[in-house]
Amino acid sequence: MNSDEFRKAAHSAVDEIIDYCDTVQDRRVVSNVEPGYLRKLLPSGPPEDGEQWADIQKDIESKIMPGLTHWQSPNFMAFFPSNVTYPSMLGELYSAAFSAPAFNWLCSPVVTELETVVLDWLARILHLPDCFLSEGEGGGVIQGSASEAIATVMVAARERYLTAACEKLEGKEKEDKRNQIMGRLVALGSEQSHSSTAKAAIIAGVRYRSIPCSLEDDLALTGDQFQATLEQCASEGLEPFYLTTTLGTTATCAIDRFNKIKAVKQNNQSFQNIWIHVDAAYAGAALVCEEYAHLAKDFAAFDSFDMNMHKWLLTNFDASCLFVRTRKDLTSALSITPSYLRNPFSDNGLVTDYRDWQIPLGRRFRALKIWFVLRTYGINGLKAHIRKHIMLGEKFAGWVRQREDLFRILTPPAFALTVFTLALPTHEGSQLPNGDTETKVNECLGTSNILPRTSTDQMERANALTKSVYESINAAGEIFLTSSVVNGVYAIRVVSANEKTDEEHLRKAFDILVKTTEEVLRKQ
Repeated sequence: MNSDEFRKAAHSAVDEIIDYCDTVQDRRVVSNVEPGYLRKLLPSGPPEDGEQWADIQKDIESKIMPGLTHWQSPNFMAFFPSNVTYPSMLGELYSAAFSAPAFNWLCSPVVTELETVVLDWLARILHLPDCFLSEGEGGGVIQGSASEAIATVMVAARERYLTAACEKLEGKEKEDKRNQIMGRLVALGSEQSHSSTAKAAIIAGVRYRSIPCSLEDDLALTGDQFQATLEQCASEGLEPFYLTTTLGTTATCAIDRFNKIKAVKQNNQSFQNIWIHVDAAYAGAALVCEEYAHLAKDFAAFDSFDMNMHKWLLTNFDASCLFVRTRKDLTSALSITPSYLRNPFSDNGLVTDYRDWQIPLGRRFRALKIWFVLRTYGINGLKAHIRKHIMLGEKFAGWVRQREDLFRILTPPAFALTVFTLALPTHEGSQLPNGDTETKVNECLGTSNILPRTSTDQMERANALTKSVYESINAAGEIFLTSSVVNGVYAIRVVSANEKTDEEHLRKAFDILVKTTEEVLRKQ
């Protein structure tokens, strides 16, 4: 493909992409192909001679589109969003043209320097404490995902802890001591922490322990729970070295009690070296708004913070932004410099080499699309985007509350996410086996309290009804939702943070929920 052919092909591809974006709402949200569908449509190998672009492009609609789940559809209200915008697409296009592995500054100086600049911009926009800026001892780095960020900082936390414990030892004595401590190290996360913390512990070769959370605390990790787990670990001879806290948990968007967690660390001399990470993959985007800035006021006491621009902040995957308070903690753990990577700029400490801030060696020019997005939308545009979806989420939660005969909100709606379950059909005077009325059981759900221990049958009944509604809706394919099991309660999640989502789409989703629920209850 020469330059003239590329120009023609690119025009055609861009036209098709625009048409797709403009009509994505008309497509079935979730792919309904069977596993292995694509192999049946493709030849057993590539062609002997090259094909024309026009012939290749035809296969996008006939072979690729059927296997897509359309995350950009306004009818996609599952998981958390994976937004993309035209400025971020342009950033990817230029990045592909400037392709380089960018493992050090010399590979392409602008790849490193633009990343440093735009992440400092972002830190300020998110109201993060100054300790996370590159002008001091901290700084930011783009990772592939929040999961990758957790694995990276957990390795750094492990090495910092072991280095401090063995700093006065040398040789075999030091090695033996490290091995002894390694067997006692334990990483912590709450029951609502993303599963990536448990996976990172496997990668780091350490134990993992989850900390219980209760519906009475809206499923947030509290200082008391953290303190109790630290004491329990100590009584078992274990050494906690890392904790994941969360701003916006996956199941319910709960916010951990950061001020109480900070106090526990500050008041326990034995645990001063524990690394505390803030996983704000989705909800961290809301920090651009002043009304949420107070959530970051305690972060200066923590070691790292990560949020995904590729979820809610208008930038396509992947763009996970990790900030550390002390960058030396990362570079000390991850820096290896063989002779073929040496250069005078790095050797003299004049530049940043982001390969020492991550697990892989090579890296893409991801800062370009962030730069384009920040400049195109501006700070006010980002705020308006977040506030719009929070407002839509509040409207949806209001509709759910208006139908108390059908639904119960499980935890307080937050960050455009509503989590709810079906209400049990209420029959006047109907008695349950434990003596409660069905109305009382529904009240327990409605006030964010877990069902009484003696009402297992009733909770299972409500769970079964909720699951039936959820599965029926997704099978129909008009909208796409996800579910969650929260302390034994099966719940439906609706998140309204897709860039294309407006009130009409949420109203449509709510009407589908009502209609499907009434049909399921009628059958029961």
